[in-house]
Amino acid sequence: MPKINVLSKQLAELIAAGEVVERPASVVKELLENSVDAGADTVTVEIKNGGISYIRITDNGCGIEREDIQNAFVSHATSKIASPDDLNSIMTLGFRGEALSSVSAVARVEVLTCTDSESIGTRYVIESGEEILLDDAGCPKGTTIIVRDLFYKTPARMKFLKKDVSEANAVAAVVDRIALSHPEISFRFIREGKQVLITSGNGDLLTCIREVFGKEFAEDLIPAESVGTGVKVSGFVSKPSAARTNRNMQFFFINNRLIKTATGSAALSEGYKNSVMVGKFPSCVLNIQLNPSLVDVNVHPAKTEVRFSDERMIFNAIFYACKNALASGDTPKQIKQINKDYYHEPPKPPEQLRIKSEPPKKTDFWQHIPADKPKAEPVSPDKVERIKISFPEPAVKVEEKPTVSVKLSSPTVEPAREEKIDDILLNSPAKQEQAPVIESECKENTEESNALSDFSEEDFLLVGEAFKTYIICEYKGKLVIIDKHAAHERIIYEKLKKENGDRTPQILLLPVTVTLSKEEYAAAIDNLDLINQSGFDAEDFGNGCLIVRECPMELSADDVPDVISEIAGRFVEKKQDVMFEKLDWIFHSVACRSAIKAGNFTSRYEMERFAKQLLSMPDIRYCPHGRPVLIEMTQRELEKNFGRI
Repeated sequence: MPKINVLSKQLAELIAAGEVVERPASVVKELLENSVDAGADTVTVEIKNGGISYIRITDNGCGIEREDIQNAFVSHATSKIASPDDLNSIMTLGFRGEALSSVSAVARVEVLTCTDSESIGTRYVIESGEEILLDDAGCPKGTTIIVRDLFYKTPARMKFLKKDVSEANAVAAVVDRIALSHPEISFRFIREGKQVLITSGNGDLLTCIREVFGKEFAEDLIPAESVGTGVKVSGFVSKPSAARTNRNMQFFFINNRLIKTATGSAALSEGYKNSVMVGKFPSCVLNIQLNPSLVDVNVHPAKTEVRFSDERMIFNAIFYACKNALASGDTPKQIKQINKDYYHEPPKPPEQLRIKSEPPKKTDFWQHIPADKPKAEPVSPDKVERIKISFPEPAVKVEEKPTVSVKLSSPTVEPAREEKIDDILLNSPAKQEQAPVIESECKENTEESNALSDFSEEDFLLVGEAFKTYIICEYKGKLVIIDKHAAHERIIYEKLKKENGDRTPQILLLPVTVTLSKEEYAAAIDNLDLINQSGFDAEDFGNGCLIVRECPMELSADDVPDVISEIAGRFVEKKQDVMFEKLDWIFHSVACRSAIKAGNFTSRYEMERFAKQLLSMPDIRYCPHGRPVLIEMTQRELEKNFGRI
């Protein structure tokens, strides 16, 4: 039997640190929670190289006494709890006493702190769990913690970190969530020397949401609240018209602590049932207040997973909060006006000035002359002399064209005359401008004709359409029922795959900004070249937003935000997919959005052309989702169902 060894303190701390400190974002989360628990109302976060080389967090909280500074970095040392009974009434974000010891075990840490009762501050330096310095320092009230060279002694952990941009976006996501959970605290986030976020700290949640996610996202929110026995839910939910393609913008907090809860997501979806389209999900920022004894937050070191003593109570509270919000705050979707900044309209005068001001007097145009010239008497229209304008005769007289008489018995034009007409039209400026367009149209028609070359017109008969969804036709002795959305989706999908982004996209009249969660934003930035390769022209707009200037020709501008959000969400879920797989489901998303929808009106001409095109493409039998695009029934099978056979 192998000998049992007692692990050294340093090795034990490294193992424990692996549960708490996974990446720079984990360090920022733990230190921010300590700042909140210290009663700070102003917190500044600064990072460099995604937080790998430098993290600085400054707050104006209560500070740490000099006699406690060393104990703060001992494993399982905390000021939040003192007895087992305290675990049933945890209201602080931190309580396990693992954060500072875990961080100091894998990085170089420097602390500057001062309390109200101290006349001089304290500077404490610890590296890899070993104390380096404890000395006096001049510093304001509060605490500043600087973390340098994360995982510098554990290179095996370094290789699992992502690019600096991705790590910085993960840190930004943590700052966003802490800011949303505490709108009464002013947070400032500095990234690579640039301030990218600042919240007012005025306690208004909607203002904080606008500062974190932008004006467009905040405008689509409605207040939600419900009060039940022992539980209260308050916050904001999105309008049904602003539903998204994933749940990445759903934020739930328990007593101002960010959590992951399947119960909350299920309750939210149930509350929006029959209000949003299938496959779309509402957004929310909801805080659940309840007795801490009814929830267990001591499940995982990250403290994002919790257990409720009564899941049904939480479900009902969130469900009724959604229903109340939709009943009172949901309004019909409004057409968004174009930004008035484009027009630079002058400001209107105040109402009082408009009432008191007299209308300007009309000035006679004939009297409006410079002061240095003598006034001219008004001229009567009767005295105005009529001037005749004569044009010179042309140097070469143009003979009038003789009238051409056309015989009714001869409908065709003579070859010589036809050739002459073509020459005149082709030599005209208008014809020369349209020639390339006509040539391209003829080329497209030729390609379409070639595609339909195997199609038999004699065996085709369009019957009609059922439920504005299924095209019914007769072809080669069979009754064919076509799902127009599924078929159109597959046709567009195959076309996009064949072109592989090698085509001219459409330029949007106004660029479209898309607000994403920080995880989606990071994934989209990492795959921005792939998005642009698929027919978009998207750029980083900063602060969790992309700006899209071009999109594929098949796509409507209104569908661009949903498509980009769906693509970014898939990037988050399918991180390990290779490039061609990612590009494949980008084409899939574009095709699904741009295809004609079930219930849309389709003219008889469009139905006929579409059915002929589909029937001439025998390889297309399933949509990208795997559903059949058409169903065939022979005459014998139909007559058998009617008892004729």
